Amino acid sequence: MKFRLHLLALLVPFLLTACGQVTWPLPWPPRPAAPEVEPEPVPEAMEEPEPEADPRVELLWDEWGVPHIFADDAAALFYGNGWAMMHSHGNLVLRLYGQARGRAAEYWGERFLDSDVWVRTNGIPERASRWLDEQVPHARAWIESFVAGMNMYAERNPDAIAPEWQQVLPVTAEDVLAHQQRVLNFTFLANPAMVTGTARAWQADAGSNAWAIGPSRSATGNALLLINPHLPWGDLFTFYELHLSTPDVNAYGATLVGFPGIGMGFNEHLGWAHTVNTIDSADIYELVVEGDSYVLDGVAYALEVDDQLLRIRQPDGTMTERALPIRRSVHGPIVAQREGRALALRVAGLDSPNLLAQLWDMARATNRASFEVALSRLQLPMFTVMYADRSGDIMHVFNGAVPLRGRGDWNYWQGIVPGDSSATLWTRVHDYNVLPRIVNPGTGWLQNANDPPWTTTFPQALSPTFFPPYVAPERPLAFRPMRSARMLAETSRMTLERMIELKHSTRMQAADHLVSDVVAAARSLELPGSREAAGVLETWDRNADAGSRGAVLFAHFYRAMAAERWPSGSMFEIPWTPAIPFGTPEGLAHPRRAVELLVQAAAEVSTVYGSLDVAWGDVHRLRLDDVDLPANGGGGELGIFRVVAFEPVPGDASRQVATSGDSFIAAIEFGDSVRARVLTVYGNSTQPGSPHRTDQLGLFARKELRPVRMTRDEVLPHVTRRDAF
Repeated sequence: MKFRLHLLALLVPFLLTACGQVTWPLPWPPRPAAPEVEPEPVPEAMEEPEPEADPRVELLWDEWGVPHIFADDAAALFYGNGWAMMHSHGNLVLRLYGQARGRAAEYWGERFLDSDVWVRTNGIPERASRWLDEQVPHARAWIESFVAGMNMYAERNPDAIAPEWQQVLPVTAEDVLAHQQRVLNFTFLANPAMVTGTARAWQADAGSNAWAIGPSRSATGNALLLINPHLPWGDLFTFYELHLSTPDVNAYGATLVGFPGIGMGFNEHLGWAHTVNTIDSADIYELVVEGDSYVLDGVAYALEVDDQLLRIRQPDGTMTERALPIRRSVHGPIVAQREGRALALRVAGLDSPNLLAQLWDMARATNRASFEVALSRLQLPMFTVMYADRSGDIMHVFNGAVPLRGRGDWNYWQGIVPGDSSATLWTRVHDYNVLPRIVNPGTGWLQNANDPPWTTTFPQALSPTFFPPYVAPERPLAFRPMRSARMLAETSRMTLERMIELKHSTRMQAADHLVSDVVAAARSLELPGSREAAGVLETWDRNADAGSRGAVLFAHFYRAMAAERWPSGSMFEIPWTPAIPFGTPEGLAHPRRAVELLVQAAAEVSTVYGSLDVAWGDVHRLRLDDVDLPANGGGGELGIFRVVAFEPVPGDASRQVATSGDSFIAAIEFGDSVRARVLTVYGNSTQPGSPHRTDQLGLFARKELRPVRMTRDEVLPHVTRRDAF
């Protein structure tokens, strides 16, 4: 019987492949087969030609503050990249690099002390130095060119950088690598919230949408790609839009501030998007400690001791010092301790220093084979990768450093893991060919909206049965990915223009599952105020557009429903089922309580806003600097694809302002030539006084994207500034 089950498990992927659902790897624990397309062998990092003795770089700035950088070779290109980064974000990037050094409190005072403790405890500065030594040679040269460009900009434009940030200068190559660690490994993968108890829920606040549409679902027969990250609007989450061109690559896209190159984007051949994936690449272990020792497999081992001093600038400019005792076990640094017990943090990806070389090879790849050769190095420790190209290939990869564990499921590794046995101590990560991956599904489309990889297309083409149980969770489809998948499933022939229109959709998927039932229940029960509230919901367009009336009421009602402790465990009578992915969940499990919550929500809305049918845009605002516009879009928990998250305005309970959500948007069609539209929602500069701090916010309010210019001739008519070196 056991043999027959293994045989069936081995046959299922091939049956799916025959139906057009290309899936792999094969079942676990059996070792997976190789990819169905074997890429040509290439070196670990593509060879870069030696730069000319006097390379030239031209930096053309367009009317939106986007740098178009044309250079003779990669070294010159990254010099221009560094110059541009400092011009657009100098104050911010210097502050971020100061934090990545673990010296921010020394530079700017006690408000940065917690940041320094986190950075130092996790050994970021020391590891950055090692990472620099471990760079492939040409990548190290690129990083050094990048910081040389930054330093030269600061030297030639001293008045452009605020004095308080200049003490970080000159920046170093180690700063770039320390910042990379702080952002990817110690903010996205692991962060202080994991230790304090809010834990992994942090990743729910960061997210994205991504689509890849194949020729069979495209009106033109060309593949389409949607890039749509959602992150907080500021700090280390800020995106920078740029265009990089050398004789062998012409790439356009965006990166996070402080990173050289392009993090997600496209060239004439292909493009890729990232979303925050449901990956567990950081774990907390509970240790038994005795003094400066910990117990592993019944043996006492000495903790590594590293006593550091933190310098803290005082308001009068003097310095104080604070001891920072750092203790490390084989698991990682001790992040909390009490009598006889300690918690140690273990984070994956700390032995993967060559991200820049990988991203550059992804940006200059010309087909899926060469793109996957670069991606398979796994230097990027997390993020789903969504891919499309000119030949019509589309692909979804659950990318990242997934620890190779000998036991436990997803829930087990979400908790505190016993650290007294080496049986729980992972030391390696899974190879690329073991990660969930789909190429060219029979459905013709792929999506991810931060849902696990199992729901990337419908009918489902991946099953968690074939993967280790800790890779990603099994859970019902949330409303935003449901909305994402539904729009694709219901569009038989996608165009670039239609994709842009759908990208801006503010329809609340949650309303499609609740409004009809709660309206009927409200009219049946006739509680005081229920009929009036039901009337507002019934006439509402179910969107969160600026002029939508009823959206504010529904949002208050839904959040009350989500916060309720339902006796049956759910607000719905029928749970979500993969067989009816867009029609379930459905039915009110407790109609009377739902109507009571609707009445309460109606009273709150009337009190705070003075009207039960207040317009969404009167409450929700796009407000940056002196720009104040009505907002379209809302929270992803409501099933809105156009995600914008809001926070209350201090002292004004009737207004909320956007603080995160849609950040960089790119919609691309890969034909004989690339057609693309883009937007960096909050603008492409954070420097004080720059006209590009908010100049794209109006386009966002109007649901518009900008055309992309990929050649020098296209850029020249729009140039507002030129720098040449």
